[in-house]
Amino acid sequence: MVTLTTDRLLLRPPAEDDVEPLLGMNSDPEVMRYIGDGSIGPVDRASTVAIVTRARQAWAEQGFGMLSVITRDGGEYAGWVTLAVPRFLPQILPSVEIGWRFRRASWGRGYATEAAAPLLAFAFAEVGLDRVVSIRHPDNDRSGRVMEKLGLHFVEEAVVPGHGTRVVVNAVTREEYAAARG
Repeated sequence: MVTLTTDRLLLRPPAEDDVEPLLGMNSDPEVMRYIGDGSIGPVDRASTVAIVTRARQAWAEQGFGMLSVITRDGGEYAGWVTLAVPRFLPQILPSVEIGWRFRRASWGRGYATEAAAPLLAFAFAEVGLDRVVSIRHPDNDRSGRVMEKLGLHFVEEAVVPGHGTRVVVNAVTREEYAAARG
């Protein structure tokens, strides 16, 4: 597993201490508004512990996964960033998605871009991916702006088979990423 840092953030593997703030974040209807079909499924302590356990297993099994985002100045859980296989959208497989979710109190501070940037660099330099995708609800303009800042561009619109929600798929290749950084 890996730990990454930025000027303001620490990105580290999920830990037991993350369960309570993660539970609160995943219980917030505004945070979950554009996730899946927009409804909040069962969110309880046991399912949240399982999320943390699966995230740690993903790192062990595939060499990438979810990282908790912690503020460096106060040690506060801000959210998470992840590299994950988007099995919910089979038409774009094989691929790896970069994604993020942040507590509402952390919105508007630039944390998503700041946290996703080193994870995207890690995806190309350390994991060796040739292409990374990011998927968002068409109305989620905030995530769209983060994708643009990271260099991901529109690829296609799709419909998630499991619940019929339309999504926008953006992507960046290793070559595009390298060219944008000189």
